[in-house]
Amino acid sequence: MTSSTRPSDIARNVLGIEGEALLNLRDGLPDSFDEVVDMLLGVRGRVIVSGMGKSGHVAAKIAATLASTGTPAQYVHPGEASHGDLGMITGQDAMILISNSGETRELADIIAHCARFAIPLVAITKKPDSTLARQADRLLTLPDAPEACAIGMAPTTSTTCTMALGDALAVAMMHLRGFERENFLAFHPGGTLGAQLLKVSAVMHRGADLPIVSETAAMGDTLLEMTAKGFGVAAVVADDRLTGVITDGDLRRNLENLMARTAGEVATRNPRTIAPDALLTEALGVMNANKISALFAVDTEGHLKGLVHIHDALRAGVA
Repeated sequence: MTSSTRPSDIARNVLGIEGEALLNLRDGLPDSFDEVVDMLLGVRGRVIVSGMGKSGHVAAKIAATLASTGTPAQYVHPGEASHGDLGMITGQDAMILISNSGETRELADIIAHCARFAIPLVAITKKPDSTLARQADRLLTLPDAPEACAIGMAPTTSTTCTMALGDALAVAMMHLRGFERENFLAFHPGGTLGAQLLKVSAVMHRGADLPIVSETAAMGDTLLEMTAKGFGVAAVVADDRLTGVITDGDLRRNLENLMARTAGEVATRNPRTIAPDALLTEALGVMNANKISALFAVDTEGHLKGLVHIHDALRAGVA
């Protein structure tokens, strides 16, 4: 490498090395992968993941990914484990230990603990003849690929492959558990991700909060209802079914003799609606596409169930 080498050239070289290693991992996926998944699916406790140094950071990420996709999991630091945290690892659990060399000294106490209490142990390492590999019940071998750094020593390719292998385990178990979007939301209630998976039913207004009038309601009463509820819209309902909607636009279009008419005569028929179990993002899309600020939620038979306003979507973080 020369001083004239551009950073972008270095970046492409790094990505090329790591990308090739990932393809090798895909094409040479360990034969034991299915056995590991079956074993982890049968665990009655948690999947404990550990490693030292960079492998420890990857282990923490794998544990977090497993936990968020339906597999109870926890990261345990090997140093802390040697000073009391071994008690977190029980006979109901399974253990995943990560070590590129398979000879990381700090993992010795965890390995011994697993052997003592017959805790299933999965090893992720590049060295199939290492101490860790020999002590494991199941082995997931990483590709024998060079690290992507200039001196070939900094954990780069190895950590990338380990993290990808952890993702593969998590997604495989997620699929086999039948883990759906609704389950994912239960583990991600906060932040933008949680908001993107919220359903209309989670934020919609119901019952006495809804602006509802009958087909024969006088427009004077309709205006009072719209003003009292504050959504700028009213639902025209017959037999609990939504038959029309009155908006501020309908009022402006019917200013002439407005007070002499009934709600049914002013209402817009076949209005845009949304299902209560639709995603809030879908409701926001309908409102934006049609330049409206509120949607009534109805079931498959047209029964009025609620109302979602664009402000509800904004408060929930969907924007």
